[in-house]
Amino acid sequence: MAPCRPGRRLARRGQRDPEAARRRRTEAGGNAMKIGFIGLGNMGAPMARNLAAAGHDVTGYDVTAPMPDGVTAADSGADAAKGAEVVITMLPDGAILRMVADEVVPAMQSGAILLDCSTVDVESARAVADQATRAGLRALDAPVSGGIGGAEAGTLTFMVGGSDDAFADATPLFDIMGQKAVHCGPSGNGQAAKICNNMILGATMIATCEAFALADKLGLDRQAMFDVVSTSSGYSWTMNAYCPAPGIGPKSPADNDYQPGFAAELMLK
Repeated sequence: MAPCRPGRRLARRGQRDPEAARRRRTEAGGNAMKIGFIGLGNMGAPMARNLAAAGHDVTGYDVTAPMPDGVTAADSGADAAKGAEVVITMLPDGAILRMVADEVVPAMQSGAILLDCSTVDVESARAVADQATRAGLRALDAPVSGGIGGAEAGTLTFMVGGSDDAFADATPLFDIMGQKAVHCGPSGNGQAAKICNNMILGATMIATCEAFALADKLGLDRQAMFDVVSTSSGYSWTMNAYCPAPGIGPKSPADNDYQPGFAAELMLK
């Protein structure tokens, strides 16, 4: 297995309007890419919006979700993929990914990159990569960590499986959508890294919930509990960024009527 290698971080650009986007493409020496983006839900929409804001030509498709600012609507997934240098997918599960791949792979131009940012099972990721390779395409599985807040802020972490050259060519896009991209080896290894990460996330979330329940029973104030643990050996991302107890973190689902970001059912892969 190849070692994980971090990508670089670039500054994000401002908000997009057509004339500003044209100027940025000119100033960048014509380096803007034509991108198809399929799956514009809670995560996909802000990711696509950030790419468009950076001056890329983004065409999107979603069965139900509206188009983000700056993204041109396509009539189908295949329509979004036509002529694109990179097609990005952000989908709920492996079955839907395989179905979308059956539609978009035949529509993509030779040498283009199919960049899947969904969290799916390793088997589906590798099957889709094989399908893309047979069609003369390049494939990357690049699931993300950071949640909706990270997608909106452009601070996601990407765990990437696929070839060195595809990773290098996609890195400018990772730099816009996130703060870190780690190349974890061949196809499927990005999903392997994400599943391992999710295992830790799930365990720490359960432990954090149980700890707050115990604190309540023992009469310990929740804020005092947080103030201690968030700077002690019990520290975790779950505690500090996604605290399950109300009244601690304004960006936590607990303080937003428990509106889901990454649903618990999506942990099952």
